[in-house]
Amino acid sequence: MDFERDEGFFLGAAVVNYTIAVFAALLPIFILFLLGILSVKSAAIIGMIAAVIFPILFYRVSRSWWLMFYFYFLPHELPANRKDIPPYEDRA
Repeated sequence: MDFERDEGFFLGAAVVNYTIAVFAALLPIFILFLLGILSVKSAAIIGMIAAVIFPILFYRVSRSWWLMFYFYFLPHELPANRKDIPPYEDRA
């Protein structure tokens, strides 16, 4: 299966990655800071580390989620569902 659609296709994956990083990694740190559990310095250090490490670790997952969203909402784009491509048995 061809995973590279068009140039810029996975820009949506970057948006998914950024959104998950903000809500899963940075929001809890900000809440702990507001509650007084973390100091300004420790919250900033942990936040910077999380802002760099979490998106790197979540990169592959966000790309696969973006493909899943794309093919869920546009199933006719799957190679097996396309009408303009003959079935594998008919190709010579």
